[in-house]
Amino acid sequence: MLAKGYSFEERAAQWVAAQGWRILQRNYRCKVGEIDIIAMDESQLVFIEVRARNNPRFASAAASVDWRKQQKLLRAAAVYLRSVRVGKNFSCRFDVIAFDPRQSGQDAELRWIRSAFTA
Repeated sequence: MLAKGYSFEERAAQWVAAQGWRILQRNYRCKVGEIDIIAMDESQLVFIEVRARNNPRFASAAASVDWRKQQKLLRAAAVYLRSVRVGKNFSCRFDVIAFDPRQSGQDAELRWIRSAFTA
């Protein structure tokens, strides 16, 4: 399952790069949590959570980023911002890239949710 999760993160990172965003860090870990991808979208710092679901009977991948997960991401982002000098104040946003199974059984489809939640 870990390898499958990595493949979704890799697909998400490729998509982010294809948008012209600069990936600053992948799999940022600290004591309070992890952020899958940290990127710059022009002058905006974007914290990205990548989620995937294989079984359509469970909640969608995006729905799995619940309030508790959002709080962990917010705390991890705060730690990141304190530990890294970004040079100037950037606005930040939290995006979700979700992969849900298609009805046809093909590869999971990427769905980007810009500003999925706010601080």
